[in-house]
Amino acid sequence: MVISPLTLKLDTVHLTDEQFYQLCQNNREFQFERTSTGELIIMPPVGGESGNREADLIIDLGIWNRQTRLGYTFSSSTIFKLPNGADRSPDAAWIKKERWEALTPEQKRKFPPIAPDFIIELRSATDDLETLRQKMQEYLDAGVKLGWLINPQQQQVEVYRLGQDVELRNLPTALSGEDVLPGFGLSIPLY
Repeated sequence: MVISPLTLKLDTVHLTDEQFYQLCQNNREFQFERTSTGELIIMPPVGGESGNREADLIIDLGIWNRQTRLGYTFSSSTIFKLPNGADRSPDAAWIKKERWEALTPEQKRKFPPIAPDFIIELRSATDDLETLRQKMQEYLDAGVKLGWLINPQQQQVEVYRLGQDVELRNLPTALSGEDVLPGFGLSIPLY
């Protein structure tokens, strides 16, 4: 059985940033996101295959970051407050050291008001592809410089770059962190 995300339309209820933060803290068994229009999205847990793939991506990104010390790596449990008001959680994210260290301790402790420099979204069986594509565009609009949408169902990766058209690659493929993540590369096999 496939469980899709649950979207609650809160047209007449406006949660402040603090109320949204408290809602997430008081309900840690759920993973929330919030759209720029205030819709609350309750994300279902992923299955074993998606969880394993996501973990491998975070490990690879984290190892590269430990070696280079150029920034900070984040898991899918991290919610970022984007400039358009949305609160989003990519499957993996990275922020350049200088940008992260410019935040206050309070901003770092809660939901950081910053768009990552790099994100990865891994499509799971419950994810609608068009919704993920819209989310990737939202990240670019927020200032994300490079993003990868990995789509095992169609054996493809969509590469998103700030100010450029989306590049579609078939699996297997080798991806580069380009000038955003210098020296970082990832080989994505057939799934």
